[in-house]
Amino acid sequence: IHNLDVLFSGMEIVAAHPFRVTRNASIERNEEEADDLLEMISEELRERRFASVVRLEVDESMPESVRTILQNELKLSQLDIYPVSGLLGLADLFPLADMNLPLLKYKPWTPVISQRFAGLTQKSRPSDMFSLLRQGHILVHHPYHSFSASTQRFIESAARDPQVMAIKQTVYRTNDKSPVIQALIQAAESGKQVAVLVELKARFDEERNIGVARTLENAGCHVTYGLVGLKTHAKLSLAVREEEDGLRTYYHVGTGNYNAKTATLYTDFGLYGCQPELAADLMDVFNFLTGYSRQTVYRKILVAPVNMRQRFLDLIDTEAAHALAGRPARLIIQMNGLDDQQLVQKLYEASQAGVQCDLIVRGNCRLRPGLPGISDNIRVLSVIGRFLEHPRIFYFENNGDPRYFMGSADWMSRNLNNRVEVVVPIEDQHLQLYVRHVLDTLLSDHRQAWEMMPDGRYQQRQPREDVAGLCNVGTHEHMMQYIGTYASQIGAEFTNYA
Repeated sequence: IHNLDVLFSGMEIVAAHPFRVTRNASIERNEEEADDLLEMISEELRERRFASVVRLEVDESMPESVRTILQNELKLSQLDIYPVSGLLGLADLFPLADMNLPLLKYKPWTPVISQRFAGLTQKSRPSDMFSLLRQGHILVHHPYHSFSASTQRFIESAARDPQVMAIKQTVYRTNDKSPVIQALIQAAESGKQVAVLVELKARFDEERNIGVARTLENAGCHVTYGLVGLKTHAKLSLAVREEEDGLRTYYHVGTGNYNAKTATLYTDFGLYGCQPELAADLMDVFNFLTGYSRQTVYRKILVAPVNMRQRFLDLIDTEAAHALAGRPARLIIQMNGLDDQQLVQKLYEASQAGVQCDLIVRGNCRLRPGLPGISDNIRVLSVIGRFLEHPRIFYFENNGDPRYFMGSADWMSRNLNNRVEVVVPIEDQHLQLYVRHVLDTLLSDHRQAWEMMPDGRYQQRQPREDVAGLCNVGTHEHMMQYIGTYASQIGAEFTNYA
């Protein structure tokens, strides 16, 4: 600790021992009794500063007598005190990343414009976006593909197109300066019907989302806050357009938030299109969220907490049945976390039936792979590198007729029981090829991948000296090369659609 003499001028510094207090950030609320949910959460945010202390971290050099004083004043037990060797507030080191030391940093990456969107520019007519989407689904992969030239442009086109009658949007983590929010404001001010579901309960973003909600309301948007007792985590944007043959709904479904900043740091997928059955399902979801429908049956999509859990259980059972009959059976799942006990048990059963289960789980994973007689056919990888792996992708072999899905849900109990989540099928074969390429790249990674051992420890994979190519450069480097250079040479197989 340095420069304390400057802070405490004229005082004798005898000793200094850093400590940090952590307060309970969980906001207890009774939403059913709230007259104004926004005001209730605003009040609880003010109270959070005085919430009960749940942890006290102290420098290990702090004398016991000083620890006792803090313990008594904060009304803590000995179990709540954590001696720490080293810095307590590692976030204070972030300014070091701003230093001009290019040799210690990644080379800058500029997202490329997906070839399907390459013909659209700021000078394009707004209707050009919708003409393009009528030709078929488009898949983008952030941060390799540009967010501003895809998702942002989709919403901006909807805001500017005079034939778009209504826009419906979910907002989970963003801010009122976001280009997406500005486009929604522009749409409302031009007379369009704009309905926005703002999730006020996004942890640690409550205050920012309250500001977004108020900004949108002031602009004339119809703002709702979702369903009582459920957090809305689905990533949806719908544009209802008046055309010669009637109203048509265009959509974007994502695995990540409508946040331009995180779109450069997180890997995520976005699907665009106007397929009628899928559009009808997504409109039903939005009507469900805004209280205009109690829809419980969907044509194609998986919705939590309605049908998603059972659909995933059925899909795993189908793979197990194929394996027991000697037919091709495999599943590959990429997600952020896996802790749901029922799905973990179902994966164990699939493994015992002979299904090869490849799980790419970046964060917490309750399952243990490689246990004899239990999970011999399961492997778990976590890929940690330049970008944060954020997609939720689901692949089921299905006896050679594979099924692909993408969406917002992890296989965690909170997501399946207490959140509104949406997962959609990827039915276009050319898009499936691209997604499978990404999954195979992740599974082949020997640079950034960590593999879970049967005892729960993670072991980093080592580069293979006998093999050249993507497995040794890492997923993120490979995908930047692939999207930036290789894809342009491959032709229509991937790049004309993804």
